[in-house]
Amino acid sequence: MGSLAELLSSPQQVLLVGMGVTNRAVAGALMRRDHRVVAIDDQPDDALREAAADLGVVLVEGPIADLEAQVGDAGLVIPTPGLPESHPVFAVAAALSVPSVSELDLAAVWDDRPIAAVTGTNGKTTVVELAVDALARSGVAAVAAGNTDVPLVVAIDDADSEVFVVEASSFRLARTLEFAPRVGTWLNFAPDHLDVHADLDSYELAKARLWAHLPADGLAVANALDDVVMAHTPKHRRVETFGGPSADWRLVGDKLVGPQGVVTTVDRLWRALPHDIDDVLAAAATVTPVGATLDAIAEAAEHFSGLAHRVSPVGEINGSTFYDDSKATTPHATLAALRGFRHVVLIVGGRSKGIDLGELRQGAERVAAVVAIGEAADEIIAVFGSTHRVERVDDMDEAVAAALVLSAGRLPVLLSPACASFDRYSSYRERGDDFARAVHELGGGTP
Repeated sequence: MGSLAELLSSPQQVLLVGMGVTNRAVAGALMRRDHRVVAIDDQPDDALREAAADLGVVLVEGPIADLEAQVGDAGLVIPTPGLPESHPVFAVAAALSVPSVSELDLAAVWDDRPIAAVTGTNGKTTVVELAVDALARSGVAAVAAGNTDVPLVVAIDDADSEVFVVEASSFRLARTLEFAPRVGTWLNFAPDHLDVHADLDSYELAKARLWAHLPADGLAVANALDDVVMAHTPKHRRVETFGGPSADWRLVGDKLVGPQGVVTTVDRLWRALPHDIDDVLAAAATVTPVGATLDAIAEAAEHFSGLAHRVSPVGEINGSTFYDDSKATTPHATLAALRGFRHVVLIVGGRSKGIDLGELRQGAERVAAVVAIGEAADEIIAVFGSTHRVERVDDMDEAVAAALVLSAGRLPVLLSPACASFDRYSSYRERGDDFARAVHELGGGTP
């Protein structure tokens, strides 16, 4: 096969596997460029069927009896983000030498404006939002895309944008062939998404593809304190580090500093939990090469409103403040949140996605008591049962009530589940909202 650009230079039949939000955008972008699109989806609903009809996409429903024929007729296969690696389409495409690519590849072929891409198990959205705001305050028109509400293939339709800041999930990176961001920032690595990736090694290699095609003038931004991230730093490209005492971007006393000087001080940040400081340093390293000024980064870090469901106070009852960190869907994220507290009652659990929750023991000294909820409750009890008081509950109302008793009106309560929400909720947002509702109904006012 030649380059992807060469392949896409003439009309192709493209097979989409799954028709979620991203692949619907991909279908429209392909068809506007005169490519033919066939989509397969095991469980389409009426809205999906209508969307396919409106786009002019041929939709093949249900289990595919002859997947080889569908793949063989295609010049490209594009899986929906999050399609399990065990799906047979990947083996069939490999056997037939039909490339399987990501929407990030398509956008890179169709547009050559600078891209700053951010990946990591945790913190991507915060860093992307800080980066976009800092660029805007620097007079650079930037937009967040990728694993956000705006797929990159849609973002590139805006002719006024000067820089794209891409939230690059492992799902998108895993299938990239030529994606070459100007800046690639890898925040951290911890077990996650083992319900999608074949194993931990596969997840790690997917993340590492962020740096696989950095241009000659590209920059890799790496977490100096993460051994996995540092092991993948490219040998023949410029690398800048953040987070460690000897990193290029680091905390010195109360100052956040980088190669160009002082960025800001801790007392100016919107919040100064340990991971907040790392996020600001990473954002600064990400956007200075594409036009952001240090003053603008400082302003963005001062006026950032934070993101919902990231250690957000939702109410106070009898002196105990309740914090919603529902976005913490891995032990790594929960440990990051725990570092911001001296002692806390922890509400934890959900669907573990095959991840070993034993990592949570690393934060045990900050946990006063535990409320275990959801499918992973037995695993949580196994982790904390011999060292902590653990209350097992059946729903969020019981969780909040139990946590209030355990807090005794003196300790904060933190919902930081370390697990996905899909055993009970449609998303971490719905879970966090339900937590806030339960707190308010139990008498929690504004903290």
